[in-house]
Amino acid sequence: MGEWDGLPHFIPLARSELIDLLCADATLSDEGREQLRSLAEAIALACHLEYHHRLVELKRAYAPFDPDTDTVTVLSIPAGERQHRLNDLYSDFAWLLEHAHFRHLGREDIEPVLDSASAWGIRMDVDFSAFEYIAIFTRGDAFQTRKLRAWHGLGEGNEVEVPIYRRLVLIMKLRQHKRLGPGVNTDHVYLKVFKDIPKLDVLMLLPGARVRLSPFDRGKIGFPLVSGVALSAWNILTDLAHKVEEVFLAPNVMWGLALGGIGYGYRSYFGYRQLRQRYHLTLTQSLYFQNLDSNAGVLTRLLDEAEEQECRLVVLAYYCLWRYSGEGGWTTEELDATMELYLDRYADLPVNCGCGEALALLRKLRLVEEAGGRCRALPLPRAMEQLQVAWNSHLSNSRVG
Repeated sequence: MGEWDGLPHFIPLARSELIDLLCADATLSDEGREQLRSLAEAIALACHLEYHHRLVELKRAYAPFDPDTDTVTVLSIPAGERQHRLNDLYSDFAWLLEHAHFRHLGREDIEPVLDSASAWGIRMDVDFSAFEYIAIFTRGDAFQTRKLRAWHGLGEGNEVEVPIYRRLVLIMKLRQHKRLGPGVNTDHVYLKVFKDIPKLDVLMLLPGARVRLSPFDRGKIGFPLVSGVALSAWNILTDLAHKVEEVFLAPNVMWGLALGGIGYGYRSYFGYRQLRQRYHLTLTQSLYFQNLDSNAGVLTRLLDEAEEQECRLVVLAYYCLWRYSGEGGWTTEELDATMELYLDRYADLPVNCGCGEALALLRKLRLVEEAGGRCRALPLPRAMEQLQVAWNSHLSNSRVG
């Protein structure tokens, strides 16, 4: 299993396409294909019932903190209860991201970005004290070709391979801070989901982020300004003393040097501001197409992705266990390894299934029978009956709740 280390757990294959792929098995009879399709639809319904219940719970938890709501609240929430709900929201959101197979970016992932320039040559400065709470989640490490213009803005630019995250999710709650301005709302929790974000541009997505000048840029701007001002001050003093010609050069030469230094410094500063504005404009135009959803819409999108992922995992696990395990059954490790090999061979998708999640889901739906630490898939007719029992139980519990 060592060669699979570091591979994603997410299966990037549409459920309908996965079912078509499984049903393309030449050894299946027409009746077997129909039964397998019916079972896959039944599994999808079972997953949907559970995740719909989760969606209702998440929307209820997020409602007091949603900045986009257009409903009014008639019942006040005590401060202690509000904080309790906020903590539950953070916990539930982490559960959601885990089931959608996102990875939380820890400090060890963020710190290298703080000291690195993006592919555009821009370094960002973020004051994390502006956030009461912030968490960043990503899924899908990849490379993407981007066309980058040179810093001087001339030419058509070069195409470079940029490391990206296929999906990036932010959850954050702000606090009063000088970088955010006086109008910032500290009661709301903001959710964002983006696609195809360069790894070194992650900090650009955060409120209050500022472009940070490099030492070279500071020197390029500051030295001419300081030297120009110093020369001007010295020139004034020497003019007042009527000794300019005796001490150094003619007054017009000194004033030319002073004004030239100030002018060059201002020109350097103005050029850097243009570069920064051009970068912000490019990023804004790009994020217009990369912003997938905001706030409550993020919950719906991610719940849907988590539901689809679980459905794909259960269908594939049942198929592999049903078709290949034989009478002896399989262990968790054998099932995971077979799923990985199937996706790699028939879909050209290297995916890491080695976490035991697939068998745990089959057990949850009671689609397997166990003996001696090994599992076998229930026959298709019995599996359908078991799913019918699961539906009835879920619907009964929902009515009681």
